[in-house]
Amino acid sequence: MTFWDDRYRGETYVYGEEPNEFLRAVASRIPHGRVVSLGEGEGRNAVFLASLGYAVTAVDSSGVGLHKAGLLAARHGVSIELVQADLEDYELPAGLSGVVSIFLHVPAALRKRLLARVPEVLVPGGVFILEAYRPEQLALGTGGPREAALLPTLAELKTELSPLDLEIAAEVDREIHEGTFHDGPSATVQIVGRRKPAQVA
Repeated sequence: MTFWDDRYRGETYVYGEEPNEFLRAVASRIPHGRVVSLGEGEGRNAVFLASLGYAVTAVDSSGVGLHKAGLLAARHGVSIELVQADLEDYELPAGLSGVVSIFLHVPAALRKRLLARVPEVLVPGGVFILEAYRPEQLALGTGGPREAALLPTLAELKTELSPLDLEIAAEVDREIHEGTFHDGPSATVQIVGRRKPAQVA
């Protein structure tokens, strides 16, 4: 995808090299195992998860971003699987301990399709983690797309993730300083959802 390839071109990591703060705070809730990070970009979140011992697959449409993700992983001495794919065509694999979506803003129809798959692919007790800008972010202009249709509301996400137990489901106003394009007061929605553990007979 030309837009993202152009954004990621160059040596600077445009969203920084440190993981998203919300992910850092809640990642330990994910059971040990395999994690897929959607729209991973340059690898900051995937590398962090790999450093915690997870087997991480980083999925992104940009080959430029994924190349930098591989370089970042090598610098940190961890290994991540890199998958270049358009999310319109990507199918989440089954048997995942975690699915991560950090500032992934896609059209509502695609978001609904991806989120409908999440409860199916998580193992019992598996965890879904999301942080995204919500529509109020448009007035702040400190990051994210400029189209309201790409910004989910908390109510929408609660509906779309209703099969999961939502341990965190909150609208949050906070300062974000994650590289060039996420910088300043921000309006986000944060989700931690867990697939119900298997029932013991």
